[in-house]
Amino acid sequence: MAKHHGCLVVGSLERFNGRRSGAGKPIAVLSHGFGTDQNAWSALRPWFEQRFEVISFDLAGSGPHGTETYDFERHGSLAGYADDLLDILDEQDVQSCTYIGHSMSGMIGALASIARPELFERMVLIGASPRYLDDDGYTGGFKLDDLENLFDSMSANYQAWVAGFAPMVVGVDDSEVIADFSNALFRMRPDIALNTSRTIFTSDVRALAAQVSRPVHLVQTSVDVAVPVAVSHWLAQAIEGATLDIIEASGHLPHMTAPDEMTRILQQRLDRTAR
Repeated sequence: MAKHHGCLVVGSLERFNGRRSGAGKPIAVLSHGFGTDQNAWSALRPWFEQRFEVISFDLAGSGPHGTETYDFERHGSLAGYADDLLDILDEQDVQSCTYIGHSMSGMIGALASIARPELFERMVLIGASPRYLDDDGYTGGFKLDDLENLFDSMSANYQAWVAGFAPMVVGVDDSEVIADFSNALFRMRPDIALNTSRTIFTSDVRALAAQVSRPVHLVQTSVDVAVPVAVSHWLAQAIEGATLDIIEASGHLPHMTAPDEMTRILQQRLDRTAR
């Protein structure tokens, strides 16, 4: 769906700084999480490119064009991001894909697959959560006070917040990944980052999980400050036929901090059908 910018017509993939590469015939779509951009897939991209034609892009608000792509109304819910994804798939004439979504992109892909199931052959959701707030009988990992403190910290001093948030979310002593994650967060405009975090952390799409009809494979680290293991078990129960791998590792970014383990899982779960 081309977007008009002045006299130029800019396609959705170009607008979101998209990239299409790789030798394989089937299509894999890589969609990153909050605070990163498509460069988060750098360690895994060569594996995908040997087996798939790979499409990646920056979510609204992220990457070098984040300020231009973000709309406070459209992206005030995860559905707006799902619409962006569907726009890209339609524009690129994707008939079917393997979708890999990290963190917030897990539920973005789930929502898109409910709207247009024929476009998604299967999905791998890494560190995905349908709700971050605790609820009766549900452990999301956060209490309301936790979120208010997080939002207040972001508002008061964004740079200081990033300095504390990045190593906590990375979860391992990997200075390169912490620097990459921090730099991607710094590239986000602070008011957009704050609004995005509000959209994510106050979302609740649990009621939609049972409507996901495509094959889903969940990947979760055993220690994750953002998404407790209990959430991945909840999702595995809620999505019919879903499978789950729990990596014995710490942190919310295993595609960046544990790429060898992620490759092993992808090899096992995807390679037999990626021809």
